[in-house]
Amino acid sequence: MARTSPIEFMRQVRQETSKIVWPSRRETIMTGVMVMIMTTLLGVFFVAIDTGFDFIVNSLLRLAA
Repeated sequence: MARTSPIEFMRQVRQETSKIVWPSRRETIMTGVMVMIMTTLLGVFFVAIDTGFDFIVNSLLRLAA
């Protein structure tokens, strides 16, 4: 494996960094809003599933008692 000098490595890093396309401010905000919406929806979904299972388990336990 060929070794790269630290100077050459830094030049390559700078060259690769210049190829990055950063999202715009609007895209970043929209992505953040979508993450918050999806997190909230998933939280509500899992609370509903947990409540349903809790009801079922407690109903079965009441029948056994």
